[in-house]
Parts: sequence; C-alpha cells; structure tokens
Amino acid sequence: MAINYTDIEKLAELARIQLNDATIAETTQSIADVLSLVDRLNAIDTKNVDPMAHPTDAIQCLRSDNVTEVNQREAFQVIAPCTKNGLYLVPKVID
Repeated sequence: MAINYTDIEKLAELARIQLNDATIAETTQSIADVLSLVDRLNAIDTKNVDPMAHPTDAIQCLRSDNVTEVNQREAFQVIAPCTKNGLYLVPKVID
C-alpha cells in the first residue's frame, strides 16, 4: 500500500491538526517506510511456523499473594465526609 502527500493532508484535516509542508513530507516518508516494512514481513512464508505466546518461552516469576499492609479503613473513613456500612457515599452524578 502506498501513501502520498494528499493522504497525509486529508488525515491531518480529519484529525483537526495543522501540519506544515515539511512535517507532511516527513510524515509521508515515515509512514511509507513502515508500510514497506509491513509488506516485507507479509512476504515471509510462515506456513510451517507454529504460533507462540512469547518468543523466548519465558516463565514469569510471580510473588506470593500475601497481605503486607494493615487494614486502615476505619482511620480513613473517619475523615471522609459521608460513609455507611464501611462504604464511601458520594453524590449521585447520573440520573
């Protein structure tokens, strides 16, 4: 797919941004480079390549799920303007 100067002008107009001629030319070239790379990647035969979730088959080391903080809800709710049954009450904003 090719992109040209007028395509970038139209995109800028749709996005409601103002671009000068130099920026449009630079953006056109950058997008053309990206599209060229995508075309090269699409040309690669991947028929015999199995899909994988991660290229290095890394295993994520997770920490244990232990509570490390003390419950301070009562201390925080003392300074809240309005609470009920352990919940913060706020004004209704949607009818």
